[in-house]
Amino acid sequence: MATDLQAPALPALRRARAGVAACFFTNAVLFANLVPRYPEVKDRLGLSNAAFGAALAAFPLGSLLAALSAGALIRRFGSARLASSGLVLLAVALWAAAVAPAWWVLAAALLVGGALDAVVDVAQNAHGLRLQRHYGRSILNAFHGVWSIGAVTGGLLGSAAAGLGVPLAVHLAVSTAVFSVLALLSARLMLPGSDTADRAPDRLPGDAAPGHATSGDAAAGRGSVRRAAVPMLGALGVLVVCGAFVEDAGASWSALYLRNDLGAGAAVAGLGFVALQSAMTIGRLTGDRVVDRFGQRRVARAGGVAIAGGMGLALTFPSVPATLAGFALAGLGVATLIPAVFAAADAPSGLPHGTGLAVSNWLMRIGFLLSPPLIGLVADAAGLRTALLTVVLAGAGVLVLGRVPRTSVGPERTPARPDQ
Repeated sequence: MATDLQAPALPALRRARAGVAACFFTNAVLFANLVPRYPEVKDRLGLSNAAFGAALAAFPLGSLLAALSAGALIRRFGSARLASSGLVLLAVALWAAAVAPAWWVLAAALLVGGALDAVVDVAQNAHGLRLQRHYGRSILNAFHGVWSIGAVTGGLLGSAAAGLGVPLAVHLAVSTAVFSVLALLSARLMLPGSDTADRAPDRLPGDAAPGHATSGDAAAGRGSVRRAAVPMLGALGVLVVCGAFVEDAGASWSALYLRNDLGAGAAVAGLGFVALQSAMTIGRLTGDRVVDRFGQRRVARAGGVAIAGGMGLALTFPSVPATLAGFALAGLGVATLIPAVFAAADAPSGLPHGTGLAVSNWLMRIGFLLSPPLIGLVADAAGLRTALLTVVLAGAGVLVLGRVPRTSVGPERTPARPDQ
């Protein structure tokens, strides 16, 4: 019996690629669309800073509670249906947060929203990786680049609505309707059927040919592979946490460092975040071709050098231009790291489908949760310049562990034409 099955027709792959891109874009735009209007939510409910912060913390809490369930949900419902329906529910949850009449409703809506965001994130990456296996080359980085574009778009939409005085309830109701339709349309574009139907079965080192291995040998081999998968996921978890530290440093601390330590004005201080995000978006949109040419491991380790070297030079010679360049190099270095970790975690490993991807996504969220308070504690004790050395350490970690992801993206089935 032939083991190499033909991939779906090229038009179907192209449609699925558009559908996955729509999911990533919608996932990003929904939340970013609300963020610029947070001050109105806080003022309308009359919340203190502490109470509002506690409500906002419900979103990452919900994501941590739900992320590990995503693998089982993908096996039950399929990644396409789970991603699209989850996006519709996420839109409704964020609308509920925007119009919440009380603190507990706001917190509950954000808790549910965070849970849905985590599940959607795993599902859309799972479908993107399914599609990547059919293409036989890297395409996942571009999806993450589309996510970055969606985040910027959402922020601009929210800011424009606030500036034009559009009522919050109307603004979120319209965006919920529009992006829910986009989410439902994306499901019709994505690949049909089970996520495991067109996935090559796990082949273990030393496996006998199909039909010749005994059930006892197969069970023992799979148990060995599952045990070997645990340290692999641990190493990938450290990598993805390093990536979270780098991204959060630019988002949470770059403006404070530029303003308080280097004396930059308000307009210039915000450019640290812009430099990191812009470089990261460019790196993701161009990263697939780079990965295909040089391999995941070389790209990851070169990224570690860019992160550690760029921020190391910026902190050694503190100035506004050097710091902006350092954050840009850090953004470029981290651009393909999280997609590489997700691809490696999703590779067949003897674990149930979706488990590795769900675990790595959960660990990434742990990294984003721990990074701000850890950097803040070091900053209080030794200054923010010293605290940002954690970015250099994260880059060193990426350099050391960059050999963990697979060298290249190989097809499990007959691939699509490589130029499509």
